[in-house]
Amino acid sequence: MSEQLFTIRTHELGDMGWITYRHAMTVAQDYGWGEAFEGVVGEIAAQFLKQYNPAKERCFIAEREGKMLGCVFVVDAGEGSAKLRLLFVEPEARGLGLAKYLVDEVIQFSQKAGYEKILLWTMQMLTSARHVYKQAGFEIIEEETNKEFGEDLVSETWALSLK
Repeated sequence: MSEQLFTIRTHELGDMGWITYRHAMTVAQDYGWGEAFEGVVGEIAAQFLKQYNPAKERCFIAEREGKMLGCVFVVDAGEGSAKLRLLFVEPEARGLGLAKYLVDEVIQFSQKAGYEKILLWTMQMLTSARHVYKQAGFEIIEEETNKEFGEDLVSETWALSLK
């Protein structure tokens, strides 16, 4: 996706509400996940605002003509690790390479911030996101079955070494 199709900025007042709303509504439509998922997204967004450290963390927002198209977070996970969180792309912007671009932003930021590795947590059924992570060099380091969102799902922890 070329730069003229979107711009990337950091978060502004009101963005966390949009992120929580759009992420929850889209995932509910696509996968049937409900309030439990919305609660997790809301908690992550709220914690980001409460503990935000601009030197080590970032929320990247992709937009075009003032309309948000997607987002991703990078937060400090401790012990030299960053954590990629809440990668989201609006359905209308999917297939354009925006998710790859956002993940690349996380990697570049994490390298500059001095992290040794990046971790992320996802669900096995999210094949498009998993493809982006794999292409970026992330590898699965742990799998487990859980009922986080009301059904048997396989969650995965992925890691990317920045050394």
